Amino acid sequence: MSSLVSKIKDIEDEMARTQINKATMGHICQLKAKLAKYKRELLLTDTSGKGGGGAGEGFDVRSTGDARVGFVGFPSVGKSTLLTSLTDVYSEAASYEFTTLTCIPGIKFWKGAKIQLLDLPGIIEGANDGKGRGKQVIGVARTCSCIIIVLDAMKSLSQKKIIEKELEGVGIRLNKR
Repeated sequence: MSSLVSKIKDIEDEMARTQINKATMGHICQLKAKLAKYKRELLLTDTSGKGGGGAGEGFDVRSTGDARVGFVGFPSVGKSTLLTSLTDVYSEAASYEFTTLTCIPGIKFWKGAKIQLLDLPGIIEGANDGKGRGKQVIGVARTCSCIIIVLDAMKSLSQKKIIEKELEGVGIRLNKR
């Protein structure tokens, strides 16, 4: 598992170092393909083997502050951008899906309250059944005081229903007592 994370990091570093022009475009496309492949493998690998769906690498974030808010949504909808704009933490955002692979915490001080904000990786349809790393992401969302569902404004509102169905499938009740 950690070897995949290190391979992903190496490819991202190489992409950052490579100058973009006509001559290097083929190389950059190959790197993007490898990056997508490794990220897909990382999402599809079952980290348990023990059953139960434990926290997983990078998902175990200690709760701090007065409240804990989790950003939940599909990949590439703006969760990382929102965290970066609200806190002093930089959460990488890129034009490809699944840029965020682990839970990234940030702190927001608001009227004397210390609020922990969590940028969670994107979930996909079927996450509550264990598709991708959905169980790990939803497991972290269960520990939050508040969940903010981040949606893409350019897509239909049906994506909100899918996210709500995934969360309710594991017992997270939204706007209900």
